[in-house]
Amino acid sequence: MPEMISGLAARIAHRRREPVAVQALRSTAAAVISYVVALRLSSEPSPLTAPLTALLVVQVTLYSTLTTAIRRVNSVVVGVLIAIGFSVLVGLTWWSLGLLILASLVVGHLVRVDEFVPEVAISAMLVLGVTQVADTAWDRVLETLIGAAVGMLVNLLVAPPLWVGPAGAAITDLAARMSRLLNHLGEESLGTVKVEQAAARLHEARRLDNDVAQVDAALRQAEDSLRLNPRVKEGLLFRLVLRTGLDTLEICAVVLRVACRTLTDLAKARPDRPLLTTETTIALRQVLRHTAVAVESFAQLITAQVSANAEEAEARLTGELAVARANRDRLADLLLADIGEDPAQWQLHGALLAEIDRVLDELGVDKRSQRLLEELDHHTRSRRSGGLRGRLRRRRDRGVPAE
Repeated sequence: MPEMISGLAARIAHRRREPVAVQALRSTAAAVISYVVALRLSSEPSPLTAPLTALLVVQVTLYSTLTTAIRRVNSVVVGVLIAIGFSVLVGLTWWSLGLLILASLVVGHLVRVDEFVPEVAISAMLVLGVTQVADTAWDRVLETLIGAAVGMLVNLLVAPPLWVGPAGAAITDLAARMSRLLNHLGEESLGTVKVEQAAARLHEARRLDNDVAQVDAALRQAEDSLRLNPRVKEGLLFRLVLRTGLDTLEICAVVLRVACRTLTDLAKARPDRPLLTTETTIALRQVLRHTAVAVESFAQLITAQVSANAEEAEARLTGELAVARANRDRLADLLLADIGEDPAQWQLHGALLAEIDRVLDELGVDKRSQRLLEELDHHTRSRRSGGLRGRLRRRRDRGVPAE
């Protein structure tokens, strides 16, 4: 019993530190505080617009909170102004309501409030449907400002959670699925491979596209959580390391899908025979097995800021790639010898070897460092060019000729 209680307490403490739990507590606190403040400042008996705004404003990251607060306040103010104009000109009828909604949706797109376009029409309808338009309009704007202000204050006092951990876990899971596929290909290449069996692996490789899209969404959330976050000093470096790492895995996933296509074509060309000779198949299996380990080691390396084992992961990756390349050279000699016995398949043999080379090259430590440095240089040039454009614009506005 004491062990169960202590285990439960440990799980609860762990959950309290998770981003989802932290975000739920922050949102709840912001909504309650904004409602209490609105009760004192607004004349509405139930100022629910304030907690609603707080819930929408207190997003999972500080960067999205700032942008959401601006769009939310903008949408409410625009909706209120439209409602005031309609109340002065036509009042509330069935046809004026239709015009009001149409005008609100069109203006919402023009002022670029994004996901809050319906909020423009909602605010306009709520204000137009009351007798004292001016008072209700002021209360709605006030409640929106209260909710936005409280949401921003909560973000400043309670730092938003970092989503680097979940993004790193998503990248690791993607690498694990790619590794399993590589191992399956190596295991099933022995003996006669049926076309249906090869096609099933091809479909498994195609499903990696959806996995990459899900990881990309998690990574975008992590990148937003690093922007303007006071707890992060090297946010740009973290973002670029994860982003370039995912780019590499995405390229490997595409090449892996093409390799599965090549093996499927080989299975179609040899329905009653093994895909390759026994010795060649064993060499291919060794290459795929070590490549599978290298993929997982690469994922551990790029998520080192959350796993804290970068040196071990890099050493493991370098070692596995070295063994994989040695087996690749042996595989190339065997494939060349097999072409003499079956010249018709030389294109598929060459394609399979080229696909293996591409994956090994993308996973290399040098290639990763080169891609990371290119992204850092690109970001630095973008910031410098942006600052230069701003300075030239200010000089032009002051009437100073450009140098």
